[in-house]
Amino acid sequence: MSTKPPEGDRIAKVIARAGIASRREAERLIEAGRVSVNGVKITRAALNVTPADKVVVDGRALDAPEPARLWLYHKPTGLVTTNRDEQGRATIYDDLPEDLPRVMSVGRLDLNSEGLLLLTNDGALKRKLELPSTGWLRRYRVRVNGRPTDATFDPLRKGLTVDGLRLQGMMVTLDRQQGANAWITVSIREGKNREIRRAMESVGLSVNRLIRVSYGPFQLGQLKPGAVEEIRPRVMRDQLGLPQEPEVETPTKPARPQRPKPQRRRRNT
Repeated sequence: MSTKPPEGDRIAKVIARAGIASRREAERLIEAGRVSVNGVKITRAALNVTPADKVVVDGRALDAPEPARLWLYHKPTGLVTTNRDEQGRATIYDDLPEDLPRVMSVGRLDLNSEGLLLLTNDGALKRKLELPSTGWLRRYRVRVNGRPTDATFDPLRKGLTVDGLRLQGMMVTLDRQQGANAWITVSIREGKNREIRRAMESVGLSVNRLIRVSYGPFQLGQLKPGAVEEIRPRVMRDQLGLPQEPEVETPTKPARPQRPKPQRRRRNT
């Protein structure tokens, strides 16, 4: 009996790799009957496809997958991290440059949070970076209303349960007091919904500004609000431990040979 695995990749992975949707979203598209393979509609994601198969999503043929790409985006406050908002609020996609390809956010920042948000065109990469097992540290600069001491944050460092939700221990540093507010630096390895705000509320502090300054090895740096910067493929692969792909060299015009400068002749006087 042959134990050879089927050729190709799972169809949801192929759809995600093409940047159409995340892997989980691709599975929902398949279950909804919006995907066909070689002219046959499918409703189960347990199918492998190869480059020879013709995959169609919502009536449009799937293009060959592009190489995975990653961008840094400085999300301003007042934008929702979603494709479309039921309440009609502005989203990050209303703010992104028009020449940017279809991208997905790695995780989220809530409406009133700002700072570093990673964007990718690759659904599989998005899922990889969001998994808690990645263990990447996410660092935030947080301004709270109140006059905390270093001991105020001991419960947060040990880990606590808020509204039935267990929060892992955080790394918290009290930086400085500025009038009625205090600036602190918080580092976490998970990204649960409103985790930092809820944790601060549990020790009697109200967050009035929250800026993500790093996500794993990627830094916000001097990127201005609303700006987008692509991470170079080689840097991205080095940081993520991915195998290197041959880089496509941009054709350049051959350099012109330098002509010797004509020497001026001196006139006889």
